[in-house]
Parts: sequence; C-alpha cells; structure tokens
Amino acid sequence: MASKISTLKFISLLLSSFAIVQIVLAGDPDILTDFLVPANQNTVDGNFFTYTGMRVVVNETGFPANFTVLKASMVEFPALDGQSVSYALLQYPASSVNPPHTHPRAAELLFLVDGNLEVGFVDTTNRLFTQSLQTGDMFIFPKGLVHYQYNADPNGPAIAISAFGSANAGTVSLPKTLFATNIDDTVLAKSFKTDVPTIQALKAGLASK
Repeated sequence: MASKISTLKFISLLLSSFAIVQIVLAGDPDILTDFLVPANQNTVDGNFFTYTGMRVVVNETGFPANFTVLKASMVEFPALDGQSVSYALLQYPASSVNPPHTHPRAAELLFLVDGNLEVGFVDTTNRLFTQSLQTGDMFIFPKGLVHYQYNADPNGPAIAISAFGSANAGTVSLPKTLFATNIDDTVLAKSFKTDVPTIQALKAGLASK
C-alpha cells in the first residue's frame, strides 16, 4: 500500500513538474489550423490579411509633435492571432524619449529607418547595456527586460520599426505603471526613499500630459 502511494505521489510530482516546464516555455500557443478567424468575421478574403493602418504615416504632411507609436498587433490586425508576430512603427521628434518599459510576452527587434537613437536595456543583474544607433542599425531588446529609446538629436526626428515574436507582446510602461495606477503615495515614497510631496509631483506631471 505504501509503495502504491509513493508511486502515485511520484507520478503526481512528475506531471506537476512537466506542467511547470510547459508554462515556463510557453509563448504564443501553436494553432491547429492555417489561421484563426474571429467569431464575428463573416467574410475571409484578401482584405482580412491586409492591414492599412500604416498608411497615415505615408500620407501625413508633418511629423508628430510627440513620441508616437503605431501598432500592428492582433488588437489592430486580427489576422495576426496565432501567427506569433507583430509590428510597431515608432516616430521620435527631436529630443523625445520612449520611456523605460517592458514587453512581457516577446523580445523586440528594432530597425532604425531614419535618424539616430540612444537605446538601452537592463538585465536581471541590473547591468545596463547601451548603444548609439545610426540609420540602418538593428538592436534587440530581450523579452521582459526594461528598455528605452531616446532621440538625443535636438533638431532631427527619427523613425524606427519594431518586430515582436508575439501577436500581442504587451507593453508595461514603468512611469505609468508606478505613478498612474493609484498605488498608495506612502508605498511609493518609501520604495523610492523620498517623500509623499515628491511622489505627488511626479503623479501630477504624468497626469498633465
């Protein structure tokens, strides 16, 4: 009887370990069809596999006044669901920054189309990796790590395209996550070793933009 119980415990532990490994390795799940169609989609033709949201960049007459991201993820482009890929077009006016953030579900491969960028990411040992990119350069931001981009040119804009290994990479902006989600001011003040008025000033600055 004891042997039988031990065997069952072993099998249970083995199955649990396998499940944990599968969760750790999981990215976008593999699909069992060529593509996925939303339940409310009645017609599937070439239009379903076409995304026209980037036309505004080609047709716009001026450059955005603030840092701008145009996404092509499964949210904007449902045909990407199940395909483990998405894009973003990033426009950086002079002296603008894409603040520190993470993508929890994918690495990001950035291609600098025009201009110059200062980029960097921080690994899990708090080591900072930085680079000065020129037009035509590429840079990889590993999955889940905090990273940023900064256009240090006071006169010229920059444009980049980012590819992600997920149809829905997700974005966690550190400034917004910390200071625009109603985390208690005292908790933040103690965490950053400062006072509540400083935290409130940071919150007010984010709210005004």
